[in-house]
This record gives sequence, structure tokens and C-alpha cells, in this order.
Amino acid sequence: MRQRPNRRVTPGNLPSELSSFVGRGAELAAVARLLESSRLVTVTGMGGVGKSRLALAAARAAAGEQQERYCDGVWLAELAALRDPALLEFTLAEALGLTDHTVRPPRAVLAEHLAGRRLLLVLDGYEQLVDEAAALLGGLLRRSPGLRVLAAGRRPLGLDGEALFPLAPPAPAEALALLAERAAAADPGFAVTAAVRSALTELCARLDGIPLALELAAARLRVLSPEQVLARLEDRFALLTGGARGALPRHRALRTAIGWSHELCTPAERLLWARLSVFAGRFDLDAAEYVCSGPDLPADSVLDLVGELLAQSVLAREETPAGVRYRMLETVRLYGAGWLESLGDAGRLRRRHRDWYVGLATWCELDWFGPRQQEVAALMEAELPNLRLALECCLEEPGEQHLGQYLAGTLWFYWAGCGRLTEGRHWLARSLESGPGQAGEGEEYEGSRLKALWVLGYVAALQGDAVASMGALHECRDRAQLTGNRVAAAYAVHRLGCLALVSDEMARAGELLGEALERYREAGELNSNVLMCQVELAMARAFQGDLAGAVALCEEVRDVCLERGERWTKAYALYVLAYAALDEGDPARARRLLTECVTVNHTFRDLVGLVLAVELLALVTVTEGAAAEAAVLQGAAEPMWDGVGLRLFGSGYFNAPRLLCQERAGEVLGPERYAAYADEGRQLTLEALVLRAQWAAGPRPGTERPAAPRRGRRADTSL
Repeated sequence: MRQRPNRRVTPGNLPSELSSFVGRGAELAAVARLLESSRLVTVTGMGGVGKSRLALAAARAAAGEQQERYCDGVWLAELAALRDPALLEFTLAEALGLTDHTVRPPRAVLAEHLAGRRLLLVLDGYEQLVDEAAALLGGLLRRSPGLRVLAAGRRPLGLDGEALFPLAPPAPAEALALLAERAAAADPGFAVTAAVRSALTELCARLDGIPLALELAAARLRVLSPEQVLARLEDRFALLTGGARGALPRHRALRTAIGWSHELCTPAERLLWARLSVFAGRFDLDAAEYVCSGPDLPADSVLDLVGELLAQSVLAREETPAGVRYRMLETVRLYGAGWLESLGDAGRLRRRHRDWYVGLATWCELDWFGPRQQEVAALMEAELPNLRLALECCLEEPGEQHLGQYLAGTLWFYWAGCGRLTEGRHWLARSLESGPGQAGEGEEYEGSRLKALWVLGYVAALQGDAVASMGALHECRDRAQLTGNRVAAAYAVHRLGCLALVSDEMARAGELLGEALERYREAGELNSNVLMCQVELAMARAFQGDLAGAVALCEEVRDVCLERGERWTKAYALYVLAYAALDEGDPARARRLLTECVTVNHTFRDLVGLVLAVELLALVTVTEGAAAEAAVLQGAAEPMWDGVGLRLFGSGYFNAPRLLCQERAGEVLGPERYAAYADEGRQLTLEALVLRAQWAAGPRPGTERPAAPRRGRRADTSL
């Protein structure tokens, strides 16, 4: 008998530490005490003093020691790269792992998600959006009694009940320990000996113990003795301050350390430092080589220069699901951005940054229809801050709004395939507001506008907003026919057919989807959208009783997907094939198909596909004789609909498996036992539900089913 492991893990998204956390024991204890008594604790201090590191260390300690208080996890939201206040709510939802396909405002989704949960939210780098962040957090804290917030920024949020912890630099002994640890990391032969201790102690004092300043100085100890570093820093300090003692010493010290590090860089390193400041958050080497290179900085030199900036602690290296990424601390990035502005090159670099990410989205759209689909999804997640920055650049640059329409439309696979409908609609709507809207205007870029229109219609349809979807799709179809754009017309007809399908207009759906397939073939179009159209046509035929025709269509889709390595559309084809297998009396085959379907939909954060698969799996389960487990699965599916914009409860076709499962399981269990098992399912986290659905070959009578999590929580509909 095979059992699922029952290990309990507190959820969250805290990153692993890239370097050791030195000292700060008293500060950690003080923050922990404040979190005991206050629901909002804000660590404040100047740039480089270690606010983020302290907050993360405190959060890790809280996650490990207070699982009951934070039983719903410890979550980090990094806001330093954010500039547009409209994206604040999206970023918090993203940090919490929320997927919501509805037209509800993200603020309402956040409030509902947090209302019954006990968790710690760590908010880092909010100062450029302090008013908006304070307003959002104030509302969330009022509505969510189990929510606690640990914020780190240069200024308070200014909310009632906020407990402030002003962070000072570490004590002299800790500062010396930090300097020594970082110097040893850069040069394994480094050691604090009696001969150098005095100079190192003086160096820490001159830098006021500021951690960022110490890390920058430690990088110089690879090639200079402590006495040489101290002497050069003394010269730099006098030059930078000009003898003016009125400025705050700690600001002078940090300015000295960053400025001196900048001066000691070679001209090429300084230039790369400045140009890298155009990135939002993390970036990879390919992006750096394209964006930052030029006649004065050859692309083949960027790798070595990045290595030098890493060695000097100007950059940090991180491993992510999308591969190696680099980042700058915000204080260091701002210094580079100021330098770039002084060179008069900021606008050109922002446009190069935009061009790179427009190109990246274009290639990823092509790669989506292939074996790299999961890698593309991870890449888009990693690059979301930079994609946002590129979209803003497109829409703010006069005369180039068409690029925003192109980029927002090209990212359809990310918006629709990876659970980003709400943010996708935000960008699509913004791009269409700014572009030409009358016939004859902007004809050169009409294709970009048409693509944005059909993608908006697609996204709105998945959100269940039929009115907005119809408006966008009819406009797209009419303009496409007027301009002779056969591809855009095919997409518009396809999505109109999809709307008919979910509205139970099966005959009309079959006509429109069949017409769209013909249009696609005439235009030579083949991708995930085209295959999805074929699956949707199969659904329409299956619901009208033509199971043989539906199976033939979906087997063809499955074969093309296997040949291409495509998984997202394949999952929907497997759903139809499982529907047919169950109807043909083969529940074992239906289960195998649905297990793969659940796995794929969970991987791509596709709530629509996931909830449909789970409900059909519940019907398969009761057919196999496990009524209690079927009720659990059915109960788990119910709260998922809260995050699905396209509500299909009223559909006589899509809702049939749900109603049949309830009827059959209810007959076996009786109303009270069915309700109890369904309630158990409602308490499952999404991860627990997916594991349960994947469990071995499926539950069988007489075997032990996977344990449900503790009660008292509603099911987590995030992915």
C-alpha cells in the first residue's frame, strides 16, 4: 500500500541566503519582540544599512519558530523595481502566489485571500510608492486580523499602530566581523591578524560600520592591504566632503564608499555599471550584452566586466528557476542611474532595454509552441519586472504606442496560459487607449492594434466578461475584414466561437470554430491557439453527442502536441479524451489522462483547465467506487471557482460531471457524510489537492488516502 508523505511545510516564498548573515542578534530579537505585540513593524534606516537583510533574517526566524502564528506562510514582496503605483496590487498578488481570472480588482482579491489567513508579509523597498503602499496595507490590515506585516524602507509608512525599528549600523565588533567575512569570501587567504587588526578597525570606523560600505571595501582587500585601502579612502573622503562637516556622517560614509568604488573601476566597468542601472531588478547576461554594448563597450567584453563588478560587490549573482541572474542593490543602482543621466544616455539605454524585451517576448511566443514551454513560463516569471518596464517605455514614448500594443498582444501566452489575466488586461487596455482608433489612422501598425484587440477579447472571455469580449472581438473582426488581415480575422472568429461554447450555444460554437479553423488553414497559421480551437470544436461536438468526431479531433491535436513538445493545449485535449473514455466505460484510462491534465494545468497556473479536470476526476472516482474520495475532490473544486472568471456553474454541458458526481456520491454516502467529506476537500490547499489527484494510480476502496491539512482554513485557490 503506497501512502503519500504527510510532512508539513510552512508555505512561503522567502529566497535562500546568498551569503552568511553576520551578527545582529540583538536587532533580530528586538524585531521579533515587536512582531509579538504589533501587526505592522517597519525597519527604517539609510540606504546600505542592512534593512532588507535584517527583515529577511527575522522573517526566516519567524517561519521556523512560529508555524501556528504564520501557518499560512511567510511571503516576501520586493517593490524596489516598481515605479507605477497601478502595479502595486499586482505585485503583492504575485508575491502571494495568487492566480485570479476574474474581473474583480486585485485589491479585492487580496483582501478576500488574506481575510481568513494567518501569515507574515514582508514588504521591501516601498519608499518610492510610500503613500500608495500605506493605503493598500492599511486596508488589508483592517480586514485581515491574521495578517502581520514586516516592512523595510527608508521612511515609515505612517499608519496607526505602526511599530518603528530604526536600524543603526552594527556595533564595531560586528562591523569588523562582517568586513572580515566578506573579505575572506573574496580572498580565501585573507585573515584578521594582529598586524592588520588596527587598520581594519579604523576602516570600519571611517565607514561608520555601514554594511554596504563595508562590503564594497572588502572587495578591495583582494588587491590592496588594509592600510592602503584606509589611506585611499581617507583621501577620497576628504575630496568628496570638501571639508564640509554639516552633512550626516553616515550619508558621507556611504557616499564615500560607493563613489570611491566607482572611481576605482576602470572606465569600461563604470560605463557598464551605469548602463546596467536601466534594468528593473534582475537580468541575465544575454540581456546585458545586448542592452549595454556598443562601439565603446564591445559585447564580447561584457562577461569579463560583469565578473569584475561581481568581484567588487557592485553586482550579486543569483540562481533562479530561469537560470543565472544578476542584480544590483538599489542604492548602488541609483548611483549608476545618476551617472547615466549625467552622461545624457539614459533615454537611448531605456529604448535598447525596451527593444530587447520586445524581441524576447517575440521569441518566447514562438517557443511557446514547442518543448520549451515550461522554460518559457519560468523565463516570463523571472523577467516580469523588466517586461513591465518595457511596456511602460512603449506607452510613454511619443509615437511608439504601437509597440506597446504589439508587446501586450504578443504576451497572450503569458496572460492566458500562465494565470496573468488581470494584469494582461491592464496592459492591453492601456495600450489600446493610446493607439489610433479610427479607420485610416496608423495603418502601418494596424496589425499590432488588431492583435491587442483579439487578445483583449480572449482575456475578457476567460474572465467571464462577455460584453467586453464581444466588443473587442467584433471590432477586431470588422477592422480585419476592412484591411484584409486574414490572420486577425481568424483569431476574432475563433474567440467568438469560444464565447458561444461557454454560453451553451453549441450549434453556433461549432459553426464559428469550424470557420476559424478553415481561416487558420488558409492563412497557414499553426500554433497553440489553432490547436486550442480544434479542441474547443471537439468539445462542442462531444456535448452534442458526436464523441467519435470529438475523439478524432483531439487525437490529432494530441499527436501534433507530442510531435512539437507542446503541453498546455495538450492538457485540454486530454480532458476531452478522458470525457470520452469515461463515457465508453474505461474509468482507468480516464484517470490516467486526467492525472496528466491536472499536472500540466497546475504547472502553468491554468485554473480553468485545472478545475474542469478535478471535477471530471471526481466523477471518475465515484464511478470506481470511492464515493468519499470523490466528495473530497468535488469539495476541493468548489472554492477554485472563486478565482475563475469564467464561471460555468450555469452551463448544462460543462456542469454535467459536477452534478452527476454529487448525485452518485450523495446516494452512497447520504447528505451528511457527503457534506462532511466535501468540507474536508474545501480545506485542502491547492498543492495538497494536486498531490491527491496525482496519488499513485488513484484512490481505491480499502487504501489509505492522503491526509488532509488541518481544519480552519478555506482552500487556497492560488497557484
